[in-house]
Amino acid sequence: MHASSTFASLILGHAHARHIAAYTPQDAPYQTQPGQSGYNQCGTGYNQSSECQNVYLNTVQDFCLWAPPYPGSTIGDTEQVEVAWCMQSGYGTRLIPDGTITGAHLVITPDYVQVTGVGNLTNLNILENDQGGEFDYYGAAGGGYPLGGLVFSSAFGQLQQIETWTSFISYDLFCFRACSPSLNSSTLCQYSYAVMGCEWNMPANYSAGIFEECVGDSGQPMGIYGTSTFSQGQPATPLPLSMPPSSSCTFYSTISNGLGLLPSGAASTRATEVPMTSGAVTSFPPRAYAEL
Repeated sequence: MHASSTFASLILGHAHARHIAAYTPQDAPYQTQPGQSGYNQCGTGYNQSSECQNVYLNTVQDFCLWAPPYPGSTIGDTEQVEVAWCMQSGYGTRLIPDGTITGAHLVITPDYVQVTGVGNLTNLNILENDQGGEFDYYGAAGGGYPLGGLVFSSAFGQLQQIETWTSFISYDLFCFRACSPSLNSSTLCQYSYAVMGCEWNMPANYSAGIFEECVGDSGQPMGIYGTSTFSQGQPATPLPLSMPPSSSCTFYSTISNGLGLLPSGAASTRATEVPMTSGAVTSFPPRAYAEL
């Protein structure tokens, strides 16, 4: 999307972070951007035909993802019109069917909240084998991708709009980072590396079969290697930065929307906290994403 070649340009990107006025879900206008396909006055409950474009990153049992509003869609074709799919009812969004998420890892750091994981995301209308793409708070012209999409989180205290965020999703992998307001927000939620994918932009745990919520250290800004800044498109791509350490993890046997909403043929179970301790984590090899 937007290439950056110097650390200074990353800092200047912070000016983009306040392109949308701060809202709560209750006082958001019907739409926040001209030409928006969905809406931001979403009500409560859930609706599997909802066009709500508000997402939430609160806990590993209470988060949302951007995904297409209609079946058989590629992310590249629907990047501007994605809608919110959430793990919990109450936001007026679509619900993520039980069994869709097969691994989820949420970490809260001093600078951001982040959720990463895997699943059968074709249940969210993503075309099988679609390698997906990237969404962010700026988009092509300042309105965000999806256009008019809002992000909210209670990870830093009271529920608030998070204005600086970045996310990737494919048919089987997802990651979403929302940065708390600070001078570092635009560097830690950078949108310059749209084809580099989840594992490169957000080194983290992507293991299946584990559902955890942890406290962690903030990682280094993506693309910054000491005094050098990598620019997307350069001949040699550096390895991802190291995964930041985390601790104080709470593990769950599974996560559930709590209402038994299923994809066809899936089985529903409620989330259960289990007494486990933090152990070794793994991640998948980086993959390339289509530039949006």
